[in-house]
Amino acid sequence: MTAATEAVDLSVVVPAFNEERRLGPTLDAITAYLHANEGRFGAWEVVVADDGSTDGTRDVVTARDDARVHLVTSPRNRGKGHALRLGVAASRGGRVLVTDADLAAPIEELEKLDKALGEGHTAAIGSRSVPGATIESRQHRLRELLGRAGNFLIRAAAVPGIRDTQCGFKLFDGDHAREAFAASRLNGWGIDVEVLQHFHRSGRPIAEVPVRWAHQSGSKVRPLDYARVLTELGRLRARSVRPVDALVPVLFLLMSVALYSGRFFDPAHRYLVDSLQDQNQWEWFFAVTAHNVAHLHNPFFSDLQGFPDGVNLMANTVMLGLSVPFTPLTLLAGPAVALSVCMAFGLAATAAAWYWLIVKRVVRQRAAAFVGASLAAFAPPMVSHANAHPNFVILFMMPLIIDRALRLCAGTRVVRDGVVLGLMVAYQVFLGEEPLLLASIGMVLFAAAYAVVRRDVCGAAWRPLLKGLGVAAAVCAPIVLIPLYYQFAGPQSYRSVLHGDNSGNSPLALLSFAERSMMAGNAARANDLSPNPTEQNAFYGWPLAALAFAIVVRLWERPVVRALAFTAAGAAVLSLGPTFQIPLTHTVYPGPWALLAHRPLFESVIEGRVAMVCAPALGMLLAIAVDRLAATREMGTQYVGLLAVCLSLLPLIPAPLKAVDRAAVPAFITDGTYKSYVRADESLVPVPLPDPGAAEALHWQTAAGLGFKVPGGYFNGPYGPDRVGIYGASPRYTSNLLRDIRYTGVVPTIGTNWRAQAKADFAFWHAGAVVLAPQPHDDKLRSALDQLVGRPGTWVDGVWVWDLHRGS
Repeated sequence: MTAATEAVDLSVVVPAFNEERRLGPTLDAITAYLHANEGRFGAWEVVVADDGSTDGTRDVVTARDDARVHLVTSPRNRGKGHALRLGVAASRGGRVLVTDADLAAPIEELEKLDKALGEGHTAAIGSRSVPGATIESRQHRLRELLGRAGNFLIRAAAVPGIRDTQCGFKLFDGDHAREAFAASRLNGWGIDVEVLQHFHRSGRPIAEVPVRWAHQSGSKVRPLDYARVLTELGRLRARSVRPVDALVPVLFLLMSVALYSGRFFDPAHRYLVDSLQDQNQWEWFFAVTAHNVAHLHNPFFSDLQGFPDGVNLMANTVMLGLSVPFTPLTLLAGPAVALSVCMAFGLAATAAAWYWLIVKRVVRQRAAAFVGASLAAFAPPMVSHANAHPNFVILFMMPLIIDRALRLCAGTRVVRDGVVLGLMVAYQVFLGEEPLLLASIGMVLFAAAYAVVRRDVCGAAWRPLLKGLGVAAAVCAPIVLIPLYYQFAGPQSYRSVLHGDNSGNSPLALLSFAERSMMAGNAARANDLSPNPTEQNAFYGWPLAALAFAIVVRLWERPVVRALAFTAAGAAVLSLGPTFQIPLTHTVYPGPWALLAHRPLFESVIEGRVAMVCAPALGMLLAIAVDRLAATREMGTQYVGLLAVCLSLLPLIPAPLKAVDRAAVPAFITDGTYKSYVRADESLVPVPLPDPGAAEALHWQTAAGLGFKVPGGYFNGPYGPDRVGIYGASPRYTSNLLRDIRYTGVVPTIGTNWRAQAKADFAFWHAGAVVLAPQPHDDKLRSALDQLVGRPGTWVDGVWVWDLHRGS
């Protein structure tokens, strides 16, 4: 017998609830094995933790004539977790074995766990999922599938790298076990995960050991218990989140709502004026996606715009990865609300994703990560695109893709990480291909620089990285090949979109301030240095550039700083375009973008957008600097450094985006009067026809629930026999004529040829009616239409209407 005060080398803890039938044989097997192996395991004890049993479980223990078998009890049933907490707390062993009452893993497997613990691990857990494990009797197939799904979620959410957390056979260092179980809070089956997570976060090594295992009848695990484990896992995950990490996404959301405050609270009646016509376009994209989903139409095509040729939606930035999930909200509240919510929450999610990546990979200091993520997501180029381009604002997948690529470099679980990366890239294709291409440029720049400064790391990383990228490509390709084929070879596909000979940034744009800068913005200056308010792709300001230079010089010894500096500088130089002019001179030099300008994919890129890559790179440099300043004990250095950070960022704080009241949709549309004039196979011709300069007719369409089709439009489509990409539908004589009158107020002489051409164009468009709303030069437009149609229009519900049906 072992006295209660004597030291114990090994404690075996057995949780039990209504185990009267199985507990006796289990205790016999355990005690017999330990008796026979006292020379190896030393003094031992068995602690049975009864969890409020209502049968004779307690009697089985008390009837044994062995003082080394103890009983601890709970007055009522509270779950396996509570029983284990009681049992481990009562243990005294230098090592603690936890085993289920069914002894599905035979006690003889203890030798394997003991060996692993002797090799320096603080926990050795039996596993049915690692190579070498033997399953002598399997569970029901459904139980196995549920168990595997649960283990996958557990690995992802709580204990990465552990394949089987739920096998009830685990050996721990005694003191560490008592500490971990005392800190636990879960009472159910999820305690295994909670305890292992405690070991994992404490940096204590865990060995997963293959064991022999056989399913035993009479299992206490019921189907609903799997759901309860997931619930406990959610509670565990929620408790593990630091309060500051929960607060940061809320702050980012508030920042995003403040930026969009002019539209966010009344999106159906407010318009972001600097979006030009893009808000109309994007609301139409969300509306047509919802329409296609609701009616089970082809999600890659629509003839509601650009009728009769239609629009290749896959060749346009429809963002199916979000517009499809947002379909219920679009159908319920309308596309204006759906787009507004998507952009506000998407921008906040992007900032939160950058924060997560910076905390995980760059700095641990939360305030530093917040500063860096704020710049990455709310930098001037991002604010500019926030007016009109959700595909360049909603970039939450980019930090996740970067992190997964870095995991591949570690070479631990290459196949799994490659599969996940492939799925992530496939999803990003449906969010935006051009941002993915720009992010790839940034990653290549960083990888090239880091490979130079850390050749040892590169030498170990390139093989698993290439293997993982191959796996990712194999996973991604089957998902995206058909959509991409439709994009590049389907109806209304095009070769490339021309943006002029040079859409690069001026070097001055990199150092100037954007129009929406609250403190330093200069609209005239910004517009002189950019194509339009939605394409202010640089504008980081000279103070930030100077601070970044100082950070690089001061922290040059850190490889990551050098790599980030090269990334930012390389992206800035590429963004200058194929040629650039030295400011204040007439000297022009070729730029490195000239090497890419005419390559497939790159030829359609607006090269000035490459400067957006600088935002996360500069954000990470700032995070490193703030983290370093926070750690210094020299108050003078800290004060001067933080003051410099503040002075560089204050000019970049954006004012809310400009919003105006939206033009009302004519009653002719909202009341459904148009239905009397336009049949199902016909189009309604708004004047002027919608194009990139005037797309209000798309708003008419969405207000009418896409009840009619329109010729013309605002989209990317083919032009001419070479199928060169242009903005809008291929122009026709009548559409050009009406557009010119709209902008000049000059009506040319309209004779027989013009009327014949208009008749041909109306026939091509399958036009049922021509509609003219009040607008500048509407009297000139009405005069021209009277002559083209051959009869005067009729004033109906706020618009002039020309009914094109015979005999009307």
